[in-house]
Amino acid sequence: MIQIDDVVVSLDVFREKFLCDLSACKGQCCIEGDAGAPVELDEVAQLEEVLPVIWNDLSPEAREVINQQGVVYTDCEGDLVTSIVNGKDCVFTCYDRQGGCYCAIEKAYREGRCSFYKPVSCHLYPIRVGDYGPYKAVNYHRWEVCKAAVLLGKKENLPLYQFLKEPLIRKFGEAWYHELEEAAEELKKQGYL
Repeated sequence: MIQIDDVVVSLDVFREKFLCDLSACKGQCCIEGDAGAPVELDEVAQLEEVLPVIWNDLSPEAREVINQQGVVYTDCEGDLVTSIVNGKDCVFTCYDRQGGCYCAIEKAYREGRCSFYKPVSCHLYPIRVGDYGPYKAVNYHRWEVCKAAVLLGKKENLPLYQFLKEPLIRKFGEAWYHELEEAAEELKKQGYL
């Protein structure tokens, strides 16, 4: 473990290789699991604000869930998460003609239709950030659906923290990320990486 400010970072974040391979996984992280994606309280208003922009991109089932319970709910562990359809699909998931899924919010952002990218937990995946009061924990979440991303990351020799540079900066800031890079260099010098 490495600590930067009040954030404890698992060594897996430095050691593991990762590069999303959407052509292989088809975006399964948006549709598998037993709960929606974690959402920060201040993101709820952003999710609600983007709804009119993406409403027609959402499935009828997703629109019905949103009408009934809203864009988020509290899961069995007490976490605020995106609402889901049929016990698995995030309400913001859409499908392309090849059967792959994508985030309607991210698509709208890339098309310049909104200024919100998507929940930071989605942007950070497969990193999960735990909040433990006086400190936060940054951990790598291993999941079988990401096997192709692990293989591609190994092939390209891309460490997880480098693959997730943009969302890590979004979450913790540029100065923090710079310290993370310095920590990686020190770990290499000491033979841990």
